[in-house]
Formats: sequence, structure tokens, C-alpha cells
Amino acid sequence: MKFRFQGLSVAPFRSLFALGDGELAARGMRRMIADAKPGFPCRVSLEDAEPGERVLLANFEHQPAHSPYRATGPIFVRESAGAPYDSTDVPPVLRGRLLSLRAYDADGMIVDADVVPGDDVESALSRLFARDGSAYVHIHNAKRGCYACRVEQA
Repeated sequence: MKFRFQGLSVAPFRSLFALGDGELAARGMRRMIADAKPGFPCRVSLEDAEPGERVLLANFEHQPAHSPYRATGPIFVRESAGAPYDSTDVPPVLRGRLLSLRAYDADGMIVDADVVPGDDVESALSRLFARDGSAYVHIHNAKRGCYACRVEQA
């Protein structure tokens, strides 16, 4: 089974990159400088930022479904981000991390979930999509709970 991994569009974040630190703080956001790799995974490019690279730390509504599972959470976006990741290849940013996978139905209700090492993501996705009603999966970094990406069947 093939899967389609999707990063976020950079469009909603572009205007934020020009804001000063005070303006970002007033919106509950922060500009940070990556000081380690891995450590600052961009949700657009699905790549870790390079040390010294500027990133925006913001709260993002990754699960806008009108359901009890509607959710927001922290994400990093690289200021140099361009086109969003959209591929059937597992993004390297997922490898080597402990991941939480949450399968949702078309109504935004969780139908199943799992926590797996990033190197096992394909087998976990196969199990989750084999379940009746699984429409899409959200992957989160399990340790900090940050949203990573959306996955659909290709």
C-alpha cells in the first residue's frame, strides 16, 4: 500500500515572517534559531531546520474537523520554507523519532491510533488504513506531541 505524506502550505505563515518579536509574542508565537539538528522539524518542507536557521514556533489548527477531536498544537515553520512536501516517500524527518499516529474517519472521529518508532511508520500506516472507516492519518511527534504531517492513501 502506498501513502501520500503532506506538509502544510507556507501561505498562511508568509506574512508572519516579517513581524517583529513583539508582534509575534502578542499572537502567542516565537521566532527561534535552530541550534541542533534534529530538533526543529518544519511542517511545510518536512525537513529539520539547519543549525542557525530561523524558524517560527506557532500554534496551528491541524485538526479543524467539527468533532470532539478538533485540535491545535505547536509547529515549527522554517522561514526559508517553499513548496510543501507532497510525496509517497516517507519524509526523512519522521525517521528516528517516536511517532504517534491517529487514524480519523471522514467525520474527524478517531477510529484507531498507535505509537511507533519512525522506522516502522509504513507498517503502522498499513494497519491503520486497513481498519474500516480510516480516511486519513495525522502523525505527531510522540515525545512533545507536536503535529508532524497528514497522510492519505495514495
